[in-house]
Amino acid sequence: MINKRILCFGDSNTWCYDAESDGRFGDEIRWTNQLHNLLGDAYTVIEEGLGGRTTVFDDPLLEGLNGLSSLVTVFRSQMPIDMAIIMLGTNDCKERFSVNAQNSADGLKRLLVKAMDLDEVWVDRPRILVVAPIIMQNGLYDTGWIADEMGSGCVEKSQRLPALQKVVADDLGLPFMDCNLFVTPNQIDFMHFDKESNQRFAESLAEKVVEIV
Repeated sequence: MINKRILCFGDSNTWCYDAESDGRFGDEIRWTNQLHNLLGDAYTVIEEGLGGRTTVFDDPLLEGLNGLSSLVTVFRSQMPIDMAIIMLGTNDCKERFSVNAQNSADGLKRLLVKAMDLDEVWVDRPRILVVAPIIMQNGLYDTGWIADEMGSGCVEKSQRLPALQKVVADDLGLPFMDCNLFVTPNQIDFMHFDKESNQRFAESLAEKVVEIV
C-alpha cells in the first residue's frame, strides 16, 4: 500500500529558510516535517521548496527558478500525488521582474492550470491547496542588501497577493488558505517565517489536508 503523498511546492518558505542561522530550520522545526508528524505514517510529505522560485517568471540573474518551467519535472518525478500544497508569489514581488501583484496572480493561475492538466500524476483527480504567501513587513526596507535584492514596492505587492490569489483559487474551484492567519515573519529579514510559525502553520495545514484528501 502506498501512503497518501502530499507534495509541497514552493519557495524558500517551503524550503524552510531560517534567517537567524542563514540556513535551514532543523528537521524537528520545519513545518513540512511537523505536518508529516501530525498526519501520521499513512502520509508522505514531500518537500519541494526552492529559494527564489517564482510562479512563471525567469530570473535574469539566477537559473532554474521559474516554477512553471520546473513543475512538470517535479510533479512527474514525485508521482503518484494525492494532493499538492502550492505557496508561491513572494519572489514575483522583486523589483527586477517589473510585474505587479495582478501579474503574479495571473502567473499563479497559469501554473495551477498546468498542474491540474497533468492527469497522469494524480492518484484520483487534481487536489491542490492554494496557499497565499507571507506578507512582507516594512522593516525589510531597512535591511540593507535584502532590501536591495527585493527592491522597491515589494512589500506593497505582497500585501495584495492574498486577496488576488483567493480569486484565482475560487475561479479554478480550488481550496484556499492564507498563511498570514497563522504565521509571522521574523524580525531579521521580515519576509520569512519565524521559528514559532512552523508549528502553527503545520497544525493549520494538517486540518486542511484531512479535509481535502
